[in-house]
Amino acid sequence: MSPTSACCAPAAPAGPAANTGPAPAASAQAIAHDWIELPGGSYLMGNNDPEAFPADAESPPRPVEISPFAIAATAVTNAQYEAFVRATGYRTVAEQLGWSFVFHLQVPASKRKKSKFQSKVVGLEWWLGVADASWHKPEGPGSNLEGRLDHPAVHIAWFDAMAYCRWAGVRLPTEAEWEFAARGGLEQKKFPWGDELMPGGRHMCNIWQGKFPHENLGDDGYRWTAPARSFPANGYGLYNCCGNVWEWCADWFAASWPQPVPKDYRGPLQSERRVIRGGSFLCHRSYCTRYRAGARSSNTPDSSTSHCGFRVARAA
Repeated sequence: MSPTSACCAPAAPAGPAANTGPAPAASAQAIAHDWIELPGGSYLMGNNDPEAFPADAESPPRPVEISPFAIAATAVTNAQYEAFVRATGYRTVAEQLGWSFVFHLQVPASKRKKSKFQSKVVGLEWWLGVADASWHKPEGPGSNLEGRLDHPAVHIAWFDAMAYCRWAGVRLPTEAEWEFAARGGLEQKKFPWGDELMPGGRHMCNIWQGKFPHENLGDDGYRWTAPARSFPANGYGLYNCCGNVWEWCADWFAASWPQPVPKDYRGPLQSERRVIRGGSFLCHRSYCTRYRAGARSSNTPDSSTSHCGFRVARAA
């Protein structure tokens, strides 16, 4: 893994595969989502941004056309994911494997050297593999969801997101749909609200403030995740499309694009990693700016971290 690939999200090392079979089916009304109906259409996907990594294939901007669809206003919350688990007994990849990646400052100092899976990721030393960390124990043993049921569910692998989707009768958005929705109707702007990160000195998203990775001042109100419905919504009514948590998309990741891009493009047929979009509370300009609307990254579908969740979509 290098800073030009998936620097923002550590990949799980090769090991025994978790059971990622389908979850029990349910009706599409199993979970209530706040749907945003979008008309689709054509837009310029990507950006010519000097802060982009060339290997991300973010540029050049390319015309993309998508059909009408609906997308949730927020990422799936802990309360929603808990309802899914209670109904099905589903165990996430992290729970099956017995560990997940947690950002080092989220783990109490007294516990940072006591985990069975305490090894760090070379080049990404701020990540710790913590035994028993999972969606309902975000920082590992001793942590819980108290006061965070309205926060996005994290430690969610792509397989876990897909299991929820099958049960709830929804799907993950394609990468093209995700960016169309995240832009909120603005054309080629850096962020869903415009080109300035803090217009008028106002925090618009949950990202890192301070010296990364050793001090997060939390000037935006949050050191780690924020409630899913935080900060102003974009022009379409979506919350937290930049920062807070990375969000899985349906597509496999590719560092190239067909010319022209077919309508309703869904990515390559096969790859090693799935697309993640939007950045997280760990994003900081000193390291990378993948919290921009046109930025992209990826991770292996069996990887889970304390800053990755998902948002759902459905046909219009």
